Amino acid sequence: MKRRLGCGAVLLAVLALPVVLLAVAAAHNTRPKAPPMQTVGQVAGIPQRMLSAYHNAAARLPREAPSCRGLTWAVLAGIARIESNHATGRTISPRGDITPRILGPLLNGSGVGGNTTAFPDTDDGRWDGSVAAERAVGPFQFLPSTWTTSGRDGNDDQTADPHNADDAALGAAVYLCGRGRNLTDHTQLRAAIFQYNHSDAYVNDVLSWIDRYSQLATGQIPIGQPATGTARTVIAAALAQRGTPYSWGGGNAQGPSTGICCSPSGKSGTQIVGFDCSGLALYAYAQVGIRLPRTAAQQAGAGTRIPASAGVGALKPGDLVFFAFDPTSDSTIHHVGIYLGNNQMINAARPGTLVRTEPLWDHGYAGGTRLL
Repeated sequence: MKRRLGCGAVLLAVLALPVVLLAVAAAHNTRPKAPPMQTVGQVAGIPQRMLSAYHNAAARLPREAPSCRGLTWAVLAGIARIESNHATGRTISPRGDITPRILGPLLNGSGVGGNTTAFPDTDDGRWDGSVAAERAVGPFQFLPSTWTTSGRDGNDDQTADPHNADDAALGAAVYLCGRGRNLTDHTQLRAAIFQYNHSDAYVNDVLSWIDRYSQLATGQIPIGQPATGTARTVIAAALAQRGTPYSWGGGNAQGPSTGICCSPSGKSGTQIVGFDCSGLALYAYAQVGIRLPRTAAQQAGAGTRIPASAGVGALKPGDLVFFAFDPTSDSTIHHVGIYLGNNQMINAARPGTLVRTEPLWDHGYAGGTRLL
């Protein structure tokens, strides 16, 4: 069996630096431009990938509905809590695709689910899998006929899919905003929710959840420059692995895996399912079809090198960043992370730690590599 290597030929022992979390109130970016990619903290009961989709939609909304006011992540979370319980129990990919699909009852007038009005099929079963009648679809339970006008591409993959978390959240934001509501006004907010579902009980349930979520602050790390397309997918894939254990030699294109023995400090990964630094990079880039070599030093030569002399300002989100004993010699590279912007990276730092975000290390910086 061919021996797999860990992050590099050697591993630098470093002290764990604290993750920087900025506590922010629930608010949206009103600047009409592409929003920066953000990673959000934990909110009880909401899968982190769904929470990210709500924040993303609120930030992107000014481009879609510039006259709308007051659409926050908490409004979207309140709707999604009632419609699908935030897609809990489903698998949500780094791109935001939800499997298995969330499908409501067949709206054929049978009375199942409380619906006595028949809704004829409008999408030839594309979204709801039925040509007999309509079904509500996705985490925000859109009717296909409504999705035709409100659906949006929230993850920049050139497709508006109601079964995608980012697309569905942005579509819901557009639908709630109508022709330019001010959702900070309670009357207009009620009207928007009532439009979503013509039930006063529904409106009251959603408002109660909005109130709960609005009282929460989330941990956010702004990531600086906009990250879109494949860079966004790479970053989302890596961020989804936060909290996964470090495992020397662990990680492959499919995800975390059992590692090998042993790191220079004698730590074995043979009993740990997780990632080492280069394994995490290999996995994240595999999600966009890029095959990386296994070790950090090898990965440095896989794309266009960005020399350390160019400074951190030359980096873009999604670039690989490297650290070496001798920053002028790629052969001494021992560590790799994925750049997030704003001087932050995500990495599997060393044995005994978890995959985490943290500031770029201030020692041994050896530049980056751009593959996107």
